Amino acid sequence: MNDLLAEGDPVGSHRVLEPAGALPQSASRLDARPELWADEVRVGIERLNLDAASFRQLSEKHAGNGQAVRSEVLDIVAERGKMQNPVTGSGGMLIGTVEEVGPASPLGLHVGDRVATLVSLTLTPLAISDGLERWDGMSEQVPAAGHAILFGRSIAAVLPPDLDDAEALAVMDVCGAPALTARVVGGYAAAADDVVVAVIGAAGKSGSLSLAAARRAGATHLIGVVPNEHEARSLHDSGLADEVVLADARDPRGLRDAVGKAGGPADVTVVCVDVPGCEGGAVLATGTGGTIIFFSMATSFSAAALGAEGLAADVTMLVGNGYVPGHADLALDLYRATPGVRDLFGQRR
Repeated sequence: MNDLLAEGDPVGSHRVLEPAGALPQSASRLDARPELWADEVRVGIERLNLDAASFRQLSEKHAGNGQAVRSEVLDIVAERGKMQNPVTGSGGMLIGTVEEVGPASPLGLHVGDRVATLVSLTLTPLAISDGLERWDGMSEQVPAAGHAILFGRSIAAVLPPDLDDAEALAVMDVCGAPALTARVVGGYAAAADDVVVAVIGAAGKSGSLSLAAARRAGATHLIGVVPNEHEARSLHDSGLADEVVLADARDPRGLRDAVGKAGGPADVTVVCVDVPGCEGGAVLATGTGGTIIFFSMATSFSAAALGAEGLAADVTMLVGNGYVPGHADLALDLYRATPGVRDLFGQRR
């Protein structure tokens, strides 16, 4: 235990090195030393999962050069003591094995538990010890060695025994999306007989789970929006959507018209794409009194708010923060119970 402080701040502020007074997520640099405060847990990392927006930005920046992507990830972690893409501001999550548990930790974890962290790498103290030598820089999932620190208010889930690590990590990485979708759609379904839901980026991980969650929560008409013919065929074959729409989510009027022809406007629009510029289209695709849930870290929330104001759009806009109570169990249950979701996940591994 660190002799300087018997018990850390549950939110991790005692690990912030710069700037003073910041929370770990907004900090520019964290203390990733392995020694624990009393309420912390140290996890030996096995695999990182970079979030889609961050990986896309890094890959495009380096023109698909995996070695350059790997070098930049190592530089970010070494400099910041965490994995936080300086351009997108996002990170991802990890899986690993619990190495040590502080005597005051409230997380209920035990040494030897294999866990997935359900908090972002942008606020998780992280140190990498193997130079990411087993990663080619060409995928979001990153075999790694090193350690991470969980705080008193961190969240972690023991890995399910019936799924392999890559499956579990992929599902848990996006488990906030279906949970919040289910909550919002359930509210609409309780008040109306017909509920139209549009999911933008519907063939992706968060998108496919959100479609399944919306169906279970009572949606009566599901519109899946995808950017190309390949994803349209895959989504159609999955059976998750009632209508599959091929549209560029960055084209506001085109998206509005396409969703309208497919049965919209939507009561609930869920934005799961990892590219910028989709805010206006989401607003136009959503009916008066509807709700938009933004799950993409590429979203400009100022563009969304000001755009809706400029369009005189009476819509509620929610930021999916990645946490809803029971989100991991819900996502895993949807994954197990929905063959179409498993098929789409399999195509992205």
